[in-house]
Amino acid sequence: MTAGDVILEMRDITKEFPGVKALSNVSMAVRRGEIHAICGENGAGKSTLMKVLSGVWPSGSYTGDIVFEGKPAGFSTIRDSEHAGIVIIHQELALIPELSIAENIFLGNEQRKGLSIDWVATRAKAAELLARVGLSEDPMTKIKDIGVGKQQLVEIAKALSKDVKLLILDEPTAALNESDSQHLLQIMDGLRSKGITQIIISHKLNEIEQIADSITIIRDGMSVETLRVKEDGVDENRIIKGMVGRELESRFPEHTPQIGETFFEVKNWRVQHPIRTDRLVCKDSSFFVRRGEIVGFAGLMGAGRTELMRSIFGRSYGTWLSGELIMNGQHLTLKNVPAAIGADIAYVTEDRKTLGLNLLDDIKRTTVSAELSKITRGLVVDETAEYAAAEQFRTELRTKAPSVDEGVAKLSGGNQQKVVLAKWLFTDPELLILDEPTRGIDVGAKYEIYGIIQRLAAQGKGVIVVSSELPELLGLSDRIYTICEGAITGCLDKEHATQESLMRLMTTTTSRGAEATPTAS
Repeated sequence: MTAGDVILEMRDITKEFPGVKALSNVSMAVRRGEIHAICGENGAGKSTLMKVLSGVWPSGSYTGDIVFEGKPAGFSTIRDSEHAGIVIIHQELALIPELSIAENIFLGNEQRKGLSIDWVATRAKAAELLARVGLSEDPMTKIKDIGVGKQQLVEIAKALSKDVKLLILDEPTAALNESDSQHLLQIMDGLRSKGITQIIISHKLNEIEQIADSITIIRDGMSVETLRVKEDGVDENRIIKGMVGRELESRFPEHTPQIGETFFEVKNWRVQHPIRTDRLVCKDSSFFVRRGEIVGFAGLMGAGRTELMRSIFGRSYGTWLSGELIMNGQHLTLKNVPAAIGADIAYVTEDRKTLGLNLLDDIKRTTVSAELSKITRGLVVDETAEYAAAEQFRTELRTKAPSVDEGVAKLSGGNQQKVVLAKWLFTDPELLILDEPTRGIDVGAKYEIYGIIQRLAAQGKGVIVVSSELPELLGLSDRIYTICEGAITGCLDKEHATQESLMRLMTTTTSRGAEATPTAS
């Protein structure tokens, strides 16, 4: 590799926080016009490295050298790095829901006409940028009215408005379903063909193998190796070996299900959209869960999987119209979340930052927050019991943090997800609903979480798993329900389920596959 081939070099980057060395002499080189992936386990330092590059962690707060386009670089703010042509799109999108697409694209970079905003130019230029990323939305549509997949494209359009030379995407497909993910990868491929260099951080190794030219692997804050995907014949297993330091023989632990009788049923569940009263988000949905069973739910983005689960969990989404919940032969009336927790139901939300965590809390307080009665003596919290419970789950889930006194806001996204999971495991539920439980979690941690799910099932509990990753559902579930436009369209057992058969049911609005649906017993 000659110097002219390289657009970015990071040399011996070291970044320390109190009590933690997040990066230790990390080095990497990125070729001009390539897609360069950064892979590693949760807490390995991937996002920290990109925050150093983009000026979130300013020059002087780390040691080492950055060379961009052949010149020494060090940025004090994000605005400085953007002026140089480096734009980062964080995992948590930085869009304002109440503003329009056009307003978000040019926020802080307004198209002006004298002292006022030129709205004609704003709309026209926004439309041009949206066309470049394949998005046909009206530029004046509010962000809150478009899906997460389209919001990712708006972020890319926003980056293109800044004359980007190096685009950094941190977990860009984590919240997307398969079709939206593929569309985003196609956009990235198109940007590559136009000479825009890109760095992608992702735990979806199949996508890395598909899109990346080079991969730098980081383990425990140190750069382990850089691989050329085609030249080195890199596949998912090779990436995993670099990430975890060993071969991972199977993505899923061995598990022999011991399925008992039906203990939870949902019958003819109808729920109205919280704002659009003419729309049903759950249309006469019926399903059941047996003891010791892992039940998957598959559907495209917006199909209604999350809406169904949240409405069951204490009617925390939409307006309940009709339907029954039956658990252990008893009819349940769960009008709020405390009632659902009291009925031994737990729900791990897909939106960890908004619904799963209080970002002002530490790990130990978060872990026990859903069931304080377990660690209180009278009206006083037993701090020893609180610490012991939090430490137990930190160890079991391999949450990377100096101690359980660490604030959850300081954790990586994957480690935050582990804390959310710990919070609900602490309640010792009979029915655990997991909505995208491994989003943003590395392959090694996924294996451990799969094992925890299987152990819960082996204890006779019921587990519902909602996931956008069909291989995950196929590898984990005993049965899989499919949802399309708020209606359950089918159910397949493990032996009959394939990605193709599930996709057919996920894209039909009529109930099919009934012959594969076992009856509740």
